[in-house]
Amino acid sequence: MVGLLGSKTLVQGNVAVGWGALNASCDGFFGYPITPQNEIPEWFAREFPKRGKVFLQTQSETGAIMMLYDGAAAGFRVMTSTSSPGWGLLQEGMSHLAAAELPCVIVLVQRGGPGQGSIRHAQMDYLAVTRTGGGGGYKNIVMAPASVQEIHDMMQLSFHLADKYANPVIVLSDGILGLLAETLEVRKLDFGPVPEKTWAVKGRDCHEDKARRYVHNSPSTAPPPRGCPNYVSWLGHLGEKYRQITDNETRSEEYLCDDADLVLVAYGYPSRVCKEAIDIARSEGIKAGLVRPVTLWPFPFEVLRKKMDRGCRFLVVEDSLGQLIEDVHLAVQGRAQIDFLGLLDRHLLTDGGMILPGRVLQEIRRLACPCSTI
Repeated sequence: MVGLLGSKTLVQGNVAVGWGALNASCDGFFGYPITPQNEIPEWFAREFPKRGKVFLQTQSETGAIMMLYDGAAAGFRVMTSTSSPGWGLLQEGMSHLAAAELPCVIVLVQRGGPGQGSIRHAQMDYLAVTRTGGGGGYKNIVMAPASVQEIHDMMQLSFHLADKYANPVIVLSDGILGLLAETLEVRKLDFGPVPEKTWAVKGRDCHEDKARRYVHNSPSTAPPPRGCPNYVSWLGHLGEKYRQITDNETRSEEYLCDDADLVLVAYGYPSRVCKEAIDIARSEGIKAGLVRPVTLWPFPFEVLRKKMDRGCRFLVVEDSLGQLIEDVHLAVQGRAQIDFLGLLDRHLLTDGGMILPGRVLQEIRRLACPCSTI
């Protein structure tokens, strides 16, 4: 039967979200349908109730994020999913979740924008998730899978990190990864223990000390959370938590980078496109490699700086007009050349076009042999 631990099955990335959440012991899903992530709420609607878990289609994304707040405050593992226009509606709730330090997972399947944009794939929400849209300068951990298997596994890691740091975690997919079907090994991963949720609002009888719990997100009208004596100390507590996340949870993948002169930087589906182009370039004697940020926040700045110190130049490949490239510029601080290949380099200049390996290879050749007419 599909879904049994250890089985292998062909599923879409959006469906892998569900199996990953189930293997992370997720308790509830609250969400609203929007293209191109509708397979996610469909899966939860079908699979969660028969397992005694909660599925609720909400009246809107605004309702979903506040229900997520309530479920997380009660100590449950909860999540939602959305696409780009819906992400904008989550932002007030995202700020409240971060302020209350409530662990939860949000899956964002990117599509084209701005505004309603296109219902097809794109990578146009990078800055929205890494800089955050709600008030207050909080931080979300942002995971960027590049395959169906990684979506499944990162769902489990995301719930673990959310509980470990009492912080929202974003899993950033896109319309291609969400609808792509690949072989998935359904497996339960163990990332170690997480802190007990002694703060959860479950009722006094559910706590050994029989004391009342409360969760809030407004230190100006109530005592600051987590036992902090005042507002500024609470902000210091958040800053220290974000520092620990940066020190301990920055993740990236390097592909053929040891001797690379040209380093491509990409995440999500373009990172897979880049690997194919790099393989062909290597067969032609061009020393190209790839750095793939696995966490978009915290971003692997130090990895890129080490490549810069070795004299590498960079090519950012991103299915947008340029957002990831801003962090690459921050990493190298003007000390290395950065080129860009983006949405306008799709094989078709339509919402259905893609960045394909041939176009990336063409740019690699141009940068490796600037005098060439290739």
